[in-house]
Amino acid sequence: MPKIDDIEETPNPNAVKFILKEPVTTGAPRSFHSRLQAEGDTLATSLFGIGNVQSVFYMDRMITVEKDEEVDWDELLPRLAVPIRAAEAVSANAPDAAKIGGAIGALINDDARLPLINQILDERIRPALAGDGGWLEVVSLENDTLTIRYQGACGTCPSAISGTLMAIEGMMKAEVDPELEVVTV
Repeated sequence: MPKIDDIEETPNPNAVKFILKEPVTTGAPRSFHSRLQAEGDTLATSLFGIGNVQSVFYMDRMITVEKDEEVDWDELLPRLAVPIRAAEAVSANAPDAAKIGGAIGALINDDARLPLINQILDERIRPALAGDGGWLEVVSLENDTLTIRYQGACGTCPSAISGTLMAIEGMMKAEVDPELEVVTV
């Protein structure tokens, strides 16, 4: 059972990030935007079961929960702590699934630009997003369009959808391909 080490605010006022002492995944991000989507995932289902939860994102030692506008954090946080503390921690020796993620199609893409794109994202973008309780996955790279998906606190945060997206596109144009357009889904 993971213990909660800290709870941090994120730039998204409707999302908080729980920092855990033990990991709940071995690196593979998990993102859910509804209770129905979370079926089969014990942790996410239990968090949605609390009520007032809009999305759940977790990976490694981090869980980000986004709430609806109808409830205050003071009321919701103690209720969320119960299923988080009851979650099963994973062993550090469990197989690492981080390379799979949710965008398998992007991984099997043979576009020579994709490794450089992921390197830039891994080194300069994803750590910052994780620090704010979010993540970014590459959904596809087709022709000159890179499709990405923000997850966790970044999924509905206005600064991620506008400013961060423009910064990512600027990096991709300057360092990968000047014709590359970056869009979100």
